[in-house]
Amino acid sequence: MKKTGKLIGAGIGLAAITAAGAYFLYGEKNAKNRERVFGWALKMKGEVLEKMEAMKTIDRDTYLRMVDKIAERYAKLETISASELRHLTVELKNAWAHIDKKL
Repeated sequence: MKKTGKLIGAGIGLAAITAAGAYFLYGEKNAKNRERVFGWALKMKGEVLEKMEAMKTIDRDTYLRMVDKIAERYAKLETISASELRHLTVELKNAWAHIDKKL
């Protein structure tokens, strides 16, 4: 019984992370800007997904703090404009509503 519960929990978590990844890459807003995706943006989204995967539980506040910490690191890079980073950070934060539905 415990093993089944763990498998179901793992499956739900994996589904939520997969949904988040699909939303980040293929969401409504991203369809318009897909050709402008930069390597750093994909890396940043990937880091968010990796951090989410490593967490046992996640809530809105934890998710938003995690996105802010990752964005701070990317802000130090000279190749990224502040407006692009701000846009991506807002997009990642707004994705919480979609992720929360899947959880």
